[in-house]
Amino acid sequence: MTKDEAIQGGARLNFRTLPTLRQHNEQFSTEQACREHFQNIRWPNGVQCPRCQNPNVRPVKRAWSWQCRACNKNGYRFSLTTGTIFENTKYPLREWFQVMYLMLQSKKGMSALQIHRTIGSGDYRTAWYMCHRIRAAFQSDEIMKLQGVVEIDETYVGGENRNKPLGKRTKTKTKKPGGGLNQKNTDKITVIGAISRKGNVICQVIERLDTETVGAFVDKAVSNKVELVATDEAPIYSFMEESGWSEGRLALRHESVNHHKDEYVRGIVHTGTIDGFWSLLKRGIMGSFHHVSKQYLPLYLNEFSFRHNHRRNTSVFDHAL
Repeated sequence: MTKDEAIQGGARLNFRTLPTLRQHNEQFSTEQACREHFQNIRWPNGVQCPRCQNPNVRPVKRAWSWQCRACNKNGYRFSLTTGTIFENTKYPLREWFQVMYLMLQSKKGMSALQIHRTIGSGDYRTAWYMCHRIRAAFQSDEIMKLQGVVEIDETYVGGENRNKPLGKRTKTKTKKPGGGLNQKNTDKITVIGAISRKGNVICQVIERLDTETVGAFVDKAVSNKVELVATDEAPIYSFMEESGWSEGRLALRHESVNHHKDEYVRGIVHTGTIDGFWSLLKRGIMGSFHHVSKQYLPLYLNEFSFRHNHRRNTSVFDHAL
């Protein structure tokens, strides 16, 4: 089977997009090599001022630093790491490169404690700080709207009340039909995602799972040229059937499968792709990170989305830089 045949047939491909650890360490064996590579990535056409993009800068006595007189009369001084996640850190770029490599190479992620053991950072909090800064950098300001066949689904991250100690359980005002408080899912974090088959994924944490919130997410993530939007039977997706919402979308077609009736596939209508991404995310949380708070969950979503969207990018490390 050729590569094209495998893609058309929906086979799961596994291509190595990163060099081996030995190759990585040989390429970035010194701090000088790391800084030269990072300079070529950041300024491929020559050093520019990060404030005004002025190319007419001159070096100063301090290594890897320059001065721009176009910003102010006294001259604005900047370094290679100014305005990047590497700014104001005492750790060398070589250590940052190793952490980024480990995060990109691990399919289900690598915890800060494991990275701390691997690179031998002085303190666990140092590795934790580096990992979170890299996860923040994985978020792209430019969101390419999904096209083709798009699947949309929601999931819940976190433990259930019944698995917590009695003193830490929370209660809601929602009552069960038979009486009593419904404690299931009260502390879970709601995440919604949209994925294009054989394409990219977009996901985010949402506070409320209602039609207004989901509609805003769909408008932001899905192109008006989408061929098919596949969801489950949840009523929050019923707004896609309304003519007012679909007006202006060239070929909108929304179909759903009813999981409650054990219907998971009907022709090309299914949510298997986004379910596979949720499975990978949750296996990473349970197996590698064990616990992810609501405050930092968006950063972990950045990491898993970045790895998925660049799974076949042979220069994913340079793209991350």
